[in-house]
Amino acid sequence: MATESPRPFVLPVGGSRTAGPGPAPAAPVRVPTGVPDFDYLTGGLPAGSVVLLFGSAGAGHQEFAFTSAVRLMGRVEDPSLHRVFLGRAKGTFTYPESVAYLSTSRSRDQILGEVRAAFDGAYPGLFEEHLEFLDLSPAYFADTVVPASWSSQPNRLLSGAAVVNLPADGPLRAVAEAIDGLDANQLVILDSLTDLLVRRGVEAPDLLALLKGLRRHAKEWGGLVYLVLTEGVAPPAVEQAVLDSVDGALHFSWVASPSHSHRQRAMLIEKFLPVLSRLPAEYLGRFVIQVSARSGLVTTQYERV
Repeated sequence: MATESPRPFVLPVGGSRTAGPGPAPAAPVRVPTGVPDFDYLTGGLPAGSVVLLFGSAGAGHQEFAFTSAVRLMGRVEDPSLHRVFLGRAKGTFTYPESVAYLSTSRSRDQILGEVRAAFDGAYPGLFEEHLEFLDLSPAYFADTVVPASWSSQPNRLLSGAAVVNLPADGPLRAVAEAIDGLDANQLVILDSLTDLLVRRGVEAPDLLALLKGLRRHAKEWGGLVYLVLTEGVAPPAVEQAVLDSVDGALHFSWVASPSHSHRQRAMLIEKFLPVLSRLPAEYLGRFVIQVSARSGLVTTQYERV
C-alpha cells in the first residue's frame, strides 16, 4: 500500500536548531561578474570562488572572462557603474581592484591584440590599463621542441609582462608560484587549463592537486579566479574530476534555436551550490548569450532545459 511522503522539514527564517543569544551570521560577501542580468539573478558569485569557464571552441567562455575583467575595471574608475552590473540586486558586495592574467603559452601583445580586434570603445584601454600580465610560456615550453627564443621576452620593460622563471617542477609549479605572489582581491584569469591538460609531462593527479589547493587558498584573499578550458580535450573522467575540484562551473555551448535557422551561444550554470540553491526555479535553465564588439558578452533571454 502506498504511503504519503512526510512533509519536508524547513527551518524557520532566521532560526536554528539550537536556541540561544548571539548575533546572526554575516551574509556571505559576493563579487559581481560584470554581466548585468546574470548578476541580477544570481547576486554575484561568492568571494574567493574558483570558477571553471568551459565549453566548445568560440562558444563564449573566453569572451565571458574578457567582459568580466573590463566591466569590473570600469567600476574601479567610476564606482557608480556598479548599478549597471547589479541592477536592483541587494547584498554585501566586494569588487576586485585589478586583473591578473596568467598565460601559459601566449604573449601579452597577443592577448591585447585579440582584445583590440574583438571589442570597440573603452574595452581595450580599460583592459590594458588595469592588467597585470604574467607570462608563463618559458616554463610551459621548456623541454619541448619549441626554441627558447620563441617564448622569451627580450626586453621586460618594453613588453610590460612579468616573466615567471622556470621552476624545477615544471609548468604546474610555475602556475602555483605565480598565483602565490599575487595581491589579495584580484580577478585572476588562468589561460588556460587546456594547455596544461594536453602538455606532455603534466599528470592529471598533479593538476587536480593544484586546483584543490587553489580552491582552498582562494578563500583567504577573496576576488575571483577564472579557469579557461576547452571542452573535450581531456578524457571524460579527468574533465569530471576537474569540475569536482572547483567551486563552480559555467558551461558554454553552441545550440540550435527552435525558432531560427542559425546557431546561438548559450551558458548553463553546471555547478555552483551557493548560486543554484538561491536561483529561482524558473531560471534553472540556460542563458542565451550574445557577444558583440560594442557590448561584450550579454545575456539576452533564458530557456528551460
